[in-house]
Amino acid sequence: MEQLTWSAVLLLLALSVRETFTQRIIGGQEVERYSIKYQASIQYNRNHYCGATLIRPQWVVSAAHCWRPAQLIQVVLSEHSLVEEEGFEQVFNISKIFVHYSYNYKTFNNDIMLIKLSEPAKLNAYVQPAPLPEDDTPALPGYTTCTVSGWGVTRIYSYFLSPVLRAVDVQTIPYCHHYYYWRITDNMMCAGSRFGGKDSCQGDSGGPLICNGNLEGIVSWGISCANPYFPGVYTQVRMYVRWIDWIINSDNPNN
Repeated sequence: MEQLTWSAVLLLLALSVRETFTQRIIGGQEVERYSIKYQASIQYNRNHYCGATLIRPQWVVSAAHCWRPAQLIQVVLSEHSLVEEEGFEQVFNISKIFVHYSYNYKTFNNDIMLIKLSEPAKLNAYVQPAPLPEDDTPALPGYTTCTVSGWGVTRIYSYFLSPVLRAVDVQTIPYCHHYYYWRITDNMMCAGSRFGGKDSCQGDSGGPLICNGNLEGIVSWGISCANPYFPGVYTQVRMYVRWIDWIINSDNPNN
């Protein structure tokens, strides 16, 4: 009963952030099994509550608001179904967690954290890291097509996670501050559909937004889901490439 209570609390915490801000896959479809090789699931007691992205064999990146004590969580790679064991999962305990030193839990600025796995992942046909963008390249142009993936809810106002990994194509939305005014910082980017109906949602938080083959965004926050007037807000990864490299190299120069 205690384990069930903890699972329910963690799921409700993960779900609550997006209605007053977090996310899920709306308007997408189930992906081909193991086709999104960098996708990770952060779990408590084998219950998914946030997404993450493998960027090095022993490192995943996620949203800082997905933080939980390291001893309580695990990271699962090569996961497709949350309800059945498929035999290809790689399950890891957590060695260390690095939340960005300037993360603001009220504004979601600098909503990024690095998780060091207990051991390196076995890279194979189902598990591969996602490339990071170059930090000195121009920002993505507006309306660039990107893909966001996760196990989040598939209907607005639902609290039931998708049992399988899903994805949807969205577009980067320029002039993000026109939608959210002062809430948007240079460390954030918006993506969605100009017509609504496509978005990430509760349970997708921390997961990847891939544009032109690179990890450009981390699912962070928003108002409602799939609303044309309020696109999803993502941590802009290119703003943190140097920080990511610094953390990894400082922790282990040979990693």
